[in-house]
Amino acid sequence: MMAENDWIIIPARHDSSRLPGKPLAEIGGRPMIHWVYERAVAAGSEHVVIATDDERIQEAAAEIGARAVLTSEGHESGTDRLAEVIDHLDLPDDTVVVNLQGDEPMMPPVLLAQVANLLRAKPEAAMATLMVPITGRDEFLSPDAVKVVANERAEAMYFSRAPIPFHRDGVPDSGEAGLFGFRHLGLYAYRAGFLRRFVATASPEIERREKLEQLRALSMGETIAIEIAEVTPPAGVDTQADLERVRALMAEEVND
Repeated sequence: MMAENDWIIIPARHDSSRLPGKPLAEIGGRPMIHWVYERAVAAGSEHVVIATDDERIQEAAAEIGARAVLTSEGHESGTDRLAEVIDHLDLPDDTVVVNLQGDEPMMPPVLLAQVANLLRAKPEAAMATLMVPITGRDEFLSPDAVKVVANERAEAMYFSRAPIPFHRDGVPDSGEAGLFGFRHLGLYAYRAGFLRRFVATASPEIERREKLEQLRALSMGETIAIEIAEVTPPAGVDTQADLERVRALMAEEVND
């Protein structure tokens, strides 16, 4: 369970380039944002807020009594939207804030609590995140799977779309003991004060090359706590095909 003062903020942008109106997409007769919100509540947080740029999403949130804050349409990322909300809410700098993307209707609540508790257990860290083992060669080589290398202190050393750690003698057909490396999950917990500093810092070249925001935090000299996720979550919704897959999976859950 999450601590009493922890917050979960759900960025939910309407005009996704691949799937416009995604937070309102119907799953099991309800908009996706309803399912995401209920996953957050199930993690034990008493403070859950949807951060959106669209009144239709705000209205959908109101249907289930969810709190939603209307934010600027000009944000380039969900992190920028989070930062606006923490200022709107006037959250103290030491507040732990979990970023749950609005396209994760099947995110296991246990992971929301895990990432928040990890950050609380690592006072030297500005943020925390999770990873899962990569056991397939194709996934290890895919630029769509973000890889991460961590040290023995449970701190992230680097993130990349490239296959890291690099196999000097060539990537084998099967990983050592079934493991090629680790895939990063896009689930974060931040300290509110760090979020304020983060959005005020210019993107470094390495972030712009890899298109990975977490590299900005490393470039700032910040510590990112990381550990293996307690469970591997289903993929979120990015495309119409993803939406159909999630609809089928959730229908199976209801029937079971």
